[in-house]
Amino acid sequence: MIYGGMRSMKGMVTETSVLDPEEGIRFRGYSIPECQKLLPKAAGGEEPLPEAIWWLLCTGEVPDEKQTTAISKEWAARADLPDHVVRMLDNFPANLHPMAQFVSAIAALNSESKFAQAYSRGVHKSTYWEYTYEDSMNLLAKLPTIAAVIYRNLYRDGSSVGVIDPTKDWSANFAAMLGYDDPLFTELMRLYLVIHSDHEGGNVSAHTSHLVGSALSDPYLSFSAAMAGLAGPLHGLANQEVLVFLSKIVKDLGHSYTEKDLHDWVWNHLKSGQVVPGYGHAVLRKTDPRYECQREFALKHLPKDDLFRLVSTLYKITPDILLKQGKAKNPWPNVDAHSGVLLQYFGMTEMNYYTVLFGVSRAIGCLSQLIWARGMGLPLERPKSHSTEGLMKLAAAVKK
Repeated sequence: MIYGGMRSMKGMVTETSVLDPEEGIRFRGYSIPECQKLLPKAAGGEEPLPEAIWWLLCTGEVPDEKQTTAISKEWAARADLPDHVVRMLDNFPANLHPMAQFVSAIAALNSESKFAQAYSRGVHKSTYWEYTYEDSMNLLAKLPTIAAVIYRNLYRDGSSVGVIDPTKDWSANFAAMLGYDDPLFTELMRLYLVIHSDHEGGNVSAHTSHLVGSALSDPYLSFSAAMAGLAGPLHGLANQEVLVFLSKIVKDLGHSYTEKDLHDWVWNHLKSGQVVPGYGHAVLRKTDPRYECQREFALKHLPKDDLFRLVSTLYKITPDILLKQGKAKNPWPNVDAHSGVLLQYFGMTEMNYYTVLFGVSRAIGCLSQLIWARGMGLPLERPKSHSTEGLMKLAAAVKK
């Protein structure tokens, strides 16, 4: 297990969510379908609001509409960026990856940290969580603005993101700043930002945020480190790899294929030593509930889309192929198998940007975890390392 990345080794406490291998994610005890049913929604909307999942993760309680609206207004009021961050974003070269820009802008917000200022004044450690909360609220408010400036600079000729509307929810303002006015896209953003928000504490982004935060780095530095982890192809960048994979299938088979055609293509793809991205998970041993709720959204709103049909057909044939191959512990699709297809449908074709959206969402989980870590006074994380020689001695001693 040590050589295998310590996968599934129990070694930390996370209060906000728990991932069960057979059941999937539960946010404070609530499944995704339960959250979709219980959490407040925008007027006329059907998907839960990210503000509501933030309240749930921070407090353990399902908020009412008034409480959720209060969070929306708070974030709208705190959304403006410092001038130095805007100048930095505007001066980045066009070939700098969106995630590198995202990480840098978040770290630069360290200039605004209430926690760092309070720590330098020597406040009592029992109050650390209060300043962490203030930084977290400010960061969550500003992340859509940062993400929208990056998007506009790279893909919309640097056009203005516009002005925050204090009467709109977080997702609606984010969609508008990106330049999308389709109400269904806004609904997709609400769903996307909720289901990607938290996935217990051991994934790379959440664990990185926890580790850096345990050194009492402020939330801006802690979360920027988390986003550097999210940018990796084995974590957040996987949704982009799924679309590249789908485009290869379309190039070879077009859209007029049979299930046998697709079966043979996937089998030959695996035989060539490649993988099917979007399938398998480090913990889950069933279809990811986050995949399932995105599939329900697609069945309702874009049932005839060619890429959705391809994803659906892959869902029918791929698990059996992976099981027959005999190498997959979990042959079922995960969240990344579906998310890019939905974004493509609404016109967001810039794959390099998808992980930034993931990052905006993941802030809800990382920062709520950080507030609780400060409130509980969790110590500096410092696991013990072994050399291979030392491990061999331990193993030899056990054998005796």
